[in-house]
Amino acid sequence: MNILIAAAKTGGHVYPAAEICKVFINNGHRAIFIGTNSLIEKNALKDISQVQYEHINMQGFRGNGILHKILVILSIPLNIIKTLRIIWVNQIDSIIVFGGFITIPVSFAGLLFFKPIYVHEQNTVLGSANKIVSTFSKKIFLGLPLHNNKINKSEITGNPIRQSFIPNAEDTQDDFIKIYITGGSQGAQFFNEKLPMIFNDIKTPIFIKHQCGKDKKLEVIKLYGNSKNIDVEDFFNNPNLQIDWADFVISRSGALSISEITAMKKGSLLIPIPNSIDNHQLFNARYIERNGMGVVFEQNNEIKDLKDLIENIIWTKQYLKWQEKDSSINHIDAANKIYNSIMDNTRQ
Repeated sequence: MNILIAAAKTGGHVYPAAEICKVFINNGHRAIFIGTNSLIEKNALKDISQVQYEHINMQGFRGNGILHKILVILSIPLNIIKTLRIIWVNQIDSIIVFGGFITIPVSFAGLLFFKPIYVHEQNTVLGSANKIVSTFSKKIFLGLPLHNNKINKSEITGNPIRQSFIPNAEDTQDDFIKIYITGGSQGAQFFNEKLPMIFNDIKTPIFIKHQCGKDKKLEVIKLYGNSKNIDVEDFFNNPNLQIDWADFVISRSGALSISEITAMKKGSLLIPIPNSIDNHQLFNARYIERNGMGVVFEQNNEIKDLKDLIENIIWTKQYLKWQEKDSSINHIDAANKIYNSIMDNTRQ
């Protein structure tokens, strides 16, 4: 089979798509990845030697100004034509899209060639592009259960994550409570400014690893003072090792992040981005909270409430209860589930 895999711009789309590339290639198929020539796409694919990379010039739609949106709409026909050529030249058999606006031209090109189209939605809210394409797709794979509705032709498979996100069997006990703080690869200003102030006032023995984002390290270290138990880095290259090390994680609530954390059987204090599209980060976080694997703090609330919440987690050792919970979704096996489902549909 020749499969076309479309994802772009954000790690939440690109890294699950890369895992799908791997499983198809490992099973003897040909994978063609189509993106927008961004660095994150190239980084996600750099270790997949057999993947073929193609790109089109496609920009995001939502969250941008009117002029930008008009330009994006005007670019769709040209990008459909470019994708038609990629499908034709590479004799594509099936297509899977992962959301974002690249989904639209790729899916419509596939529709014109009568190719089966599959959708993967990472979040608890169906994104706009995925919502459009789901009306004519063969199946919708869900990384997490949808927040407010059921959708026909859907299957909860989990979010494909890297195989390195498997918990270490060793359970070491330390005098320090170990906390990994991450606002994602770019860091989070709220985390960088508010969390050092909170932890400076907490007297319990704590060891913190804080991912702060590029060029923020010196500023964040200064806010923490001269504590020997703080490790601040722009970026940790192996987030799986940091999650495995931690007793619990303080994080945003993107679908990929919460899937990686729960796969490693760690709980989390989730602080959703307040202005995420369709408020999907809040709904993702509430799903984790309802399932007893973490707790949610909304950024617009008082900082004192956040301090009280962190102190309660530490003093009551609430994170130990989170670690006892098993996620009902096996994200590690998600790529294989999606692969098997596509192959089953192909054989019918």
